[in-house]
Amino acid sequence: MQLQISPSLRHVTVLPSKGVREFIKVKVGSRRVSYRMVFYTLLFFTFLLRFVFVLTAVDTIDGQTKCSTIGCLKKLGPSMLGKNHQSTVPEVIYQVLEDPSSKYDIPGGSDVDIPQTLEDFISSLKGSNRPDAKTFAIKLKSMVTLLEERTRKAKIQEYLYRHVASSSIPKQLNCLALQLANEHATNANARLQLPSPEVVPTLVDNAYLHFVLASDNILAASVVATSLVYNSLRPDMVVVHIITDRKTYSPMQAWFSLHPLTPAVIEVKALHHFDWFAKGKVPVLEAMEKDQRARSQFRGGSAAIVANNTEKPYVIAAKLQAMSPKYNSLMNHVRIYLPEMFPSLNKVVFLDDDLVVQTDLSPLWDIDMYGKVNGAVETCRGEDKFVMSKRFKSYLNFSHPLISKNFNANECAWAYGMNIFDLEAWRNTNITQNYHYWLEENLKSDLSLWQLGTLPPGLIAFHGYIHIIDPFWHMLGLGYQENTSRADAQNAAVIHFNGRAKPWLDIAFPHLRVLWTKYVNFSDEFIKSCHIRPS
Repeated sequence: MQLQISPSLRHVTVLPSKGVREFIKVKVGSRRVSYRMVFYTLLFFTFLLRFVFVLTAVDTIDGQTKCSTIGCLKKLGPSMLGKNHQSTVPEVIYQVLEDPSSKYDIPGGSDVDIPQTLEDFISSLKGSNRPDAKTFAIKLKSMVTLLEERTRKAKIQEYLYRHVASSSIPKQLNCLALQLANEHATNANARLQLPSPEVVPTLVDNAYLHFVLASDNILAASVVATSLVYNSLRPDMVVVHIITDRKTYSPMQAWFSLHPLTPAVIEVKALHHFDWFAKGKVPVLEAMEKDQRARSQFRGGSAAIVANNTEKPYVIAAKLQAMSPKYNSLMNHVRIYLPEMFPSLNKVVFLDDDLVVQTDLSPLWDIDMYGKVNGAVETCRGEDKFVMSKRFKSYLNFSHPLISKNFNANECAWAYGMNIFDLEAWRNTNITQNYHYWLEENLKSDLSLWQLGTLPPGLIAFHGYIHIIDPFWHMLGLGYQENTSRADAQNAAVIHFNGRAKPWLDIAFPHLRVLWTKYVNFSDEFIKSCHIRPS
């Protein structure tokens, strides 16, 4: 590295070694400033540009950023360069970076006038019109702002595409439901009573291992049930209660009639088959209707959400996710009624339809719950800091007094998806009533207590009734991040594809999807005719 210093100390030129002809020239005015200070300041800012932009872009993608790129520059600059009464950094640099107005924008205001890359930025400092420190800072700020805005737009566009992909029903799954519905209407073997009359007593026998699965996705339910029975050491003791809605009942019954999982017992039942549901007043249904109306008015459509230029990408992603049909599906709420749905059972394991069972789950019945109601994996501790970093403040709005005065923001959250429910203990609590109460309070507050899903009201309703189980039993996050290795996932008892990248969608992560597709029989006539393929 070579330095060329004018006799008056008014100009400093930095020439990299090895014949590289790029240089940076800085006018520092009439002040006698150490050339070392000028050199290191400009060199630092040049490389800090790339460092801070990459850092904040990555943070924005993860939804963790606490400042904009320029904001981070302002925070990093003074702390790392020592902005104080002894600072030798030209004050004008801080003035430009800290000014929120457009006073220091590049004249013309067009994107073509702003350096697009770090190489363009260096090139703009060449030539006879070498910039002073103020011009340097203006170009730096303009470039970072432009790149930050482009990153934001690209990320929002990605969130929108993922929202559309995850909210739609793939035509292959729609085909499967239609073909099975037709089979149900034309084939008596597809209308078998499930279970057969001779094993009906097992449905209320607490000596058996009872699993409950609520789903309107036939293929997903098939994978859960198949993987559960296949990996069980005592499949003859397994009873799977599949709950679905009215429209899916016939094709679901047809599938399991034609694909029995003997010796396990499979029950398929629609919500309207439950007397209490058909005759009674169901608060969740009323809340869901109000919730849907409130969301349509409060949020607008997806186009209105992505058009917001002031909100962070991760906030927009959360709002798009809140619009997903899943979060307003009764299948997502039925678990709160398990004691009423299965009045004769003492304990059940509830399974979501986006998971795979990889080991025998019978040891779950040997876990002493110590009087608690819900056995669940906590989600604030673990090696994966992205997935296992969830606390109450991750789901609830602690700026609302109703939340802040009743709960601790740093309390560890837990996961839905694979839960042990002690129904006998549950019946001695007011958990279900609390759930209804908080759903109503959220609606009264214009959805300001939380914004999406059934987990937030679940965290509240089951507060004080959670028994933490070993994380081996439930691995999370396979549907929203691809950092989990296939080897690590294979070592978990249950893997959960929670998130948008469901394993039956094209946006699933390929190296994790194979753990799900191994339980799909791609030679089955219905699977083949609907063109459902491994990848």
